[in-house]
Parts: sequence; structure tokens; C-alpha cells
Amino acid sequence: MNQLLTNQSLKPYNTFNIECVAEELLSFNQLDCIQNVCADNALRKRISLILGGGSNILFTKPNQQGLTLRNCLKGIEKVGEDVDHYYIKAASGEGWNDFVHYCITQGWAGIENLSLIPGCVGASPMQNIGAYGVEIKDVFHELEALHIHTNEVHRFTVKDCEFGYRESVFKRRLKGEYIIISVTYRLAKKASFHTSYGAIQQELDKMGISELSIRAVADAVINIRQSKLPNPKELGNAGSFFKNPSIPSAQADDLLRQFPTMPQYPSTENNAKKVAAGWLIEQCGLKGHREENCGVHHMQALVLVNYGNATGAEVFALSQKVIDAVHQKFGILLEREVNIL
Repeated sequence: MNQLLTNQSLKPYNTFNIECVAEELLSFNQLDCIQNVCADNALRKRISLILGGGSNILFTKPNQQGLTLRNCLKGIEKVGEDVDHYYIKAASGEGWNDFVHYCITQGWAGIENLSLIPGCVGASPMQNIGAYGVEIKDVFHELEALHIHTNEVHRFTVKDCEFGYRESVFKRRLKGEYIIISVTYRLAKKASFHTSYGAIQQELDKMGISELSIRAVADAVINIRQSKLPNPKELGNAGSFFKNPSIPSAQADDLLRQFPTMPQYPSTENNAKKVAAGWLIEQCGLKGHREENCGVHHMQALVLVNYGNATGAEVFALSQKVIDAVHQKFGILLEREVNIL
């Protein structure tokens, strides 16, 4: 740990299981290590990638030039509480699902619907991860991040993070400027259950759950995800590859007249509705479609998979085929959720 290595494979560090060789790789588990890197002008200028769990990334080139920093910061602590909440601080290199599981065992409520999402804690505010009616912004308190160029640790509030749908300021205006060090969540002492989204209530009924608990909700979410989504350890993927698009309400109404079964949902954008990208892809006949080493998953059309020997370029080409097909049939331009390198 904390040793600078050269010509290192990043295949073990991305869930798509894509081969890519880092020119330089430094895994850090202490804040002072990364501060030393940022204090060294030559090293700082070579930083090209901050790598966490590698669950939302697609390497499209055989080599990653410059210095790749791999975040291995660990630690979870309760840093405060009020009448209704506990404030839980987690280091950014903690595995997200491990963190969720730990919070459930402690009885801290609010993130049980986000069970089994791959990646690290640090990616949760960056992506504003969400599932089954819950998003990070709903439980976020603050984060600490190291400014690469000044080597200063800054705090960010909910407002500072500029959260959007799978978006934050760290993916837009401040992209590449900060390394998230820790995240503090505001978790509830008394659970407020979200079971109406998706098939959670159906799964709870199937499980024979008569008395709700955060553990039961988490187990239901895990069961659903395992039944629909491929395990990255068995089949390389980055989860949902595309965002669910928001389109003008008039366009949504027109499409609904043409396709009466099209799922639509409320959108946070004015005069807009959100439509299901997976449904759009499926209607194009691409669910289960395979092109040699990669394909569209047969259970969830939002997920692109690596069957073992795909290159990032092959996966990217497939994603473009999906985008073109949806645009041609529906006039909707899908946006990739996965970060393309």
C-alpha cells in the first residue's frame, strides 16, 4: 500500500473486467499519503484518474496514461446525533454495500433501499446514487474533499454538491479537481419505509414479512437485484449503463398514444416526464442481443455485459448501437450513465 507501481493492470479494479494498463498506480489508505502526492508538483501534474470501486467506469483504451490513484481509505464512525438522526461518517474507500450492511446491523435507517449497489462510499455523492425511491441527497449531510491543486480539505453541504439525477458538481463544474475523502450521512433513528417503488412490496409479501424492518426491506431489495442484475464477479458489467431520460411532456404524451404500455414517471424537470430506458431498449429488440464478446443483458436491457474477452471499445460500440436504435424508433437520445475513459 502507498507504493508507486508502474505498468499495472487495472482489470482487477473495474467491474466491467476490462483490461487496461496503468502507466503508474498508487493505492493510498492514508490521507497524508495523497496529500504528499498533491504537494509534489511533478506527481500532482501526472494525476489522470481517481479510482474507487471501478463500478461506473469503462476503459476504452488499452493504456491509462499518467498516475492513477486508487482510493483505499477505510473507517466508519458515529460523529453526532440529534432527536431524530444519527450522523455517520464513512471514509470514501469503504465498500458501499459493506457500509449499508453495517448501518443496518446498527439500526441506522435510510439507506436500506440502496443495498447491493457496487462501488465505494466516495462515489455515492459523486453519482448521487439511487434506487427504489431513495437517492443519496435524501440522506446526505456533508462530505470532505481534498482539492488537488491547493492540497486543502474543503467541506461540501447538500447545496454545494448541486445534486441532480445521477449527477453532482463533481461530475460537472468541479470534475477532476477534488478527491472525496469522507462522507457524512444523516440516518434516521426511526425508519420511514419506502416499499411502493418497483416490486419491493411484492417481494416482501413473497418473503412472508408481516412486520417491516430495515433488514427486511434490504433483503427484499437484494433479492430483486440478484434476480434481475448480473453479479460483476461472474459477468463483467457496470450496472445501469444508461440514464432514464426526461423528455418534454408533450413528446411523452405523443409517444404514449403510439405506445400505450410505455412506462412514464414524474420528472424533476419542469414540463417533463421520465421514461424507462430499459423499456425503450427492449422495444428495439435489443434485450439479450449479443455481439461476440459483449451484449445487452437478457434480464435487464439497461445493463451491458462483458462475456469475458471484450474490449472497452467493443462495449462502447455496442452502447452506440443501442443509442442509435432508440433514437431512430422513439426520437429519444439516451445518455450514458457510465464514465467513459
